[in-house]
Amino acid sequence: MKYSFAPYKKSEIIRDHLNLGGSNTSGERIDVTSLYIERGGKPWIGVMGEYHFVRDSSEVWYNELCKMKAGGITIAATYMFWIYHEETEGEFDFTGDRNIRKFILDAQRAGLDVILRIGPWVHGECINGGFPYWLLKKSYALRQNDPDYLAKVRLWYEKIYEQVKGLMYSDGGNIIGIQLENELVDNAEHLLTLKRLAVEIGFNVPIYTVTGWNSKYGAEIPINDVLPVFAAYADAPWADTTEKLPLSPHYIFDPTRNDAAVGMDLINETDENGWRLPYERYPFATCELGAGLIPTHHRRPVISGMDAYAMSLVKLGSGNNLVGYYMYHGGTNKIGRYSTLNENRASGYPNDYAILSYDYHTALTSYGEAREQYGLLNILHMFINDFSELLAAMEYVPSEKKVYPNDLISLRYAMRTDGKSGFVFVNHYQRLARTEDITDVEINACGVKFPAIDVRGDVSFIMPFNLKMSGNTLEFATAQLLCRIDKTLFFAEIEGIVPQYKLNGNVYTILAGEATEIDGIRIVTILWEEAKYARKLSDGLYIGDKCNVYEANGQIKAIENGSYSYRRWNGSGFEKHFTEINFKNADVKFEETEQPFEPEYPEELCLGSERKLTWKKITVSSGDGFIEISDKCDTEQIYADRKLVADEFYYGESWRIPAKLLFGKECYYVTSELKDDFYREF
Repeated sequence: MKYSFAPYKKSEIIRDHLNLGGSNTSGERIDVTSLYIERGGKPWIGVMGEYHFVRDSSEVWYNELCKMKAGGITIAATYMFWIYHEETEGEFDFTGDRNIRKFILDAQRAGLDVILRIGPWVHGECINGGFPYWLLKKSYALRQNDPDYLAKVRLWYEKIYEQVKGLMYSDGGNIIGIQLENELVDNAEHLLTLKRLAVEIGFNVPIYTVTGWNSKYGAEIPINDVLPVFAAYADAPWADTTEKLPLSPHYIFDPTRNDAAVGMDLINETDENGWRLPYERYPFATCELGAGLIPTHHRRPVISGMDAYAMSLVKLGSGNNLVGYYMYHGGTNKIGRYSTLNENRASGYPNDYAILSYDYHTALTSYGEAREQYGLLNILHMFINDFSELLAAMEYVPSEKKVYPNDLISLRYAMRTDGKSGFVFVNHYQRLARTEDITDVEINACGVKFPAIDVRGDVSFIMPFNLKMSGNTLEFATAQLLCRIDKTLFFAEIEGIVPQYKLNGNVYTILAGEATEIDGIRIVTILWEEAKYARKLSDGLYIGDKCNVYEANGQIKAIENGSYSYRRWNGSGFEKHFTEINFKNADVKFEETEQPFEPEYPEELCLGSERKLTWKKITVSSGDGFIEISDKCDTEQIYADRKLVADEFYYGESWRIPAKLLFGKECYYVTSELKDDFYREF
């Protein structure tokens, strides 16, 4: 069957209409047009991953940021939780795990830019949205232009600035953006006041962002002074239901930016003033693509690698020109002086979150291990990072036929194009549903006729057409474009589709494992499974042999413990390298026991109803590697020397805990009884 697209209509790009943009000490500029962000005079797509520095140990920041860099992330985003830094009024703490300056410098060492989310209210499942308790006791209005409140905000901003002074993009540093507030949907005047305050203090950056969602109308923002950024989640664990939600719309191509499901517990459904955000003034930018999801006690969706990858691909195909994930790296909440710092119903919020765990079940776990999302998303990131100059300037063009989430028969496809060349995006995946196989698919993109392909199983992919390179034209490829090195193009073979390439009028079949040079251009095809472990590092392309390699301090390492091997592209083929590391994972022993003491946080174990508790003593032989727990339960906690060190709402997967948390301590594992009183996908 033949598939084509709606007519392409070139949009007028608006420039110099926003009070954004700026240059660094090297003369490079970052500007924001209506279609894309421009860097160094060229269209640019940043890949942003959220990693909360205070939810991890300062000792590992650099190493974890290097893992993010290897995963294709180019911007680290992080929140400033006010309560973490001024829990007692007038007593500021930016030491240890709260040292924001060290984090930014570690990001710079790792080769990452930073977008700093300075609040003052930030949410992030932090208690009070990050506001300190003392602030809530004040008599004046918060999150408004109340003079007394603004005086406190000024001091908070000044204290942050003292820590990061000299690290702005304008100083030659790596802080390229500031996010103001979070999910403030109806007060443009206050957002503008916050920006003016930040600029006055010294936050001189080219990009100021605010979250743009608020039902279908978009948040009320100062339209000339900020870039609105958007979200997309595959499920809504904050939803007030324990029933399965309708099929997610984020697996169909659609340029709609606003996900009204995000923050549905915080925002109104309608705008009485008739406000509509002028989307056409801004590039499509995201800050919260759900690479994972945090479970609430009453809703526990499980996000797979394909859930995250297909959604990100669909948003990219729909015009996304700033790819931002929430979260990309998990973490662990700290315990405050006066309370836990997690959001929960006891604090007046409608959801219960784990006390410590902020793992988010995302690409990199709270303990730095890689999930399936890590490798799959990097397939997109390598492509974006090497071809963003082309892609960012290309516009979304839909398929001839509109497809809806419950249509599991029709082909889901779109393209981005400049009218002559471009990329075809195909998504054959719908979370929690099965799409029907489609055979004999013939796609016509701007006059380029792709050979017939069969689209089967859970696949999502991008195929280029009329790609120019060194005086040559790649008319089409029926394989996923990954990256390029000099005059070599690397592709991944899509499952069930023969990789064919039409270059300068001739068609070539180049199977996985083959490299063919044609008219001065080399084309290399690798297996899809290999592409999951492909990493573009400082000196070339690496493929880990079932391991995730990254670079730190100039050395190639693997996320996984123990010995590993990898292949490195040498210009004509892949050379194999071996690294032998003597490693033995800790042995662990569990012994059922009577309750040894009162749990530090019994309320977490009995949320919703009284539940039977089961205790086990844990003994580990060393602090090396991880222990794994697979008990079925409702909530699980681990105590080391009677202090809570780990917890989780059970969601059907094994729980992996670093042995070093437990070694040399008296440790107990307690679980509460599993009941059928929450939404589950296991």
